[in-house]
Amino acid sequence: MLAIIILYLLLGALAGTMAGLFGIGGGLVIVPVLIFSFGLQGISPEIAAHLAVGTSLATIVFTSISSIRTHHQHGAVRWDIFRPMTAGIVIGAVLGAWTAASLSGPVLETIIGIFVILVALKMIFEVNPKPGRGVPGHAGLGVAGGLVGWASAIFGIGGGTLTVPYLSWCNVRMQQTVATSAACGFPIAIAGAVGNVWTGWQHPELPDLSVGFIYLPALVGIVATSVFFARLGARLAHRLDGRLLKRIFAVVLVIVGLRFLLS
Repeated sequence: MLAIIILYLLLGALAGTMAGLFGIGGGLVIVPVLIFSFGLQGISPEIAAHLAVGTSLATIVFTSISSIRTHHQHGAVRWDIFRPMTAGIVIGAVLGAWTAASLSGPVLETIIGIFVILVALKMIFEVNPKPGRGVPGHAGLGVAGGLVGWASAIFGIGGGTLTVPYLSWCNVRMQQTVATSAACGFPIAIAGAVGNVWTGWQHPELPDLSVGFIYLPALVGIVATSVFFARLGARLAHRLDGRLLKRIFAVVLVIVGLRFLLS
């Protein structure tokens, strides 16, 4: 058990550093590594991906709080956008957890692999939407929030990979886009984590110390180190060649995604 806890502490450090360096959610790192580590622990491949997604969302509940507080202190969060999006996010994230639970483990891993590769290609070729419209009304924001919440709960991410391009397309200033996206990560994580507890409750193949599709040793280990290392990663981002590092990281993501598709 000690070796496993050390592994999760290191994973939290890696996820936090990557999030600080590249401005992406730690879930993009946490989910693939957890799937690999669960396989090494002998956890059934039928639930390894589900357990990784649920655990990742649970870690985001804790790690997003400090990020939201910092952005709010700088007055960057667009709460007028956040509130209507949240209504859709909660519904979408619960449906996303149910969608993920209805898929077999190998199918869920394949979908995650495709998503990871698409994100990597976006980073490599720097594909970003140009501002093309204004911020929609409450109904439009609610629908957008529902789609972001649904997809994020399937992939185990905080939604920044999807929310930032959407808000940029809506002509929201980048500082406000990043801050509002960080705020949206909290309801995504809450609803997604609760949904994974519900859909995985008393599953016959769950390992000990699990609450639904949330593995508590991984949750504790990742949270313990990710917040500190996110700050470290943010400091390193100002000292290193971020563009080169982002492309190197994207290549790693492509390899990880291909591993899922070919396994």
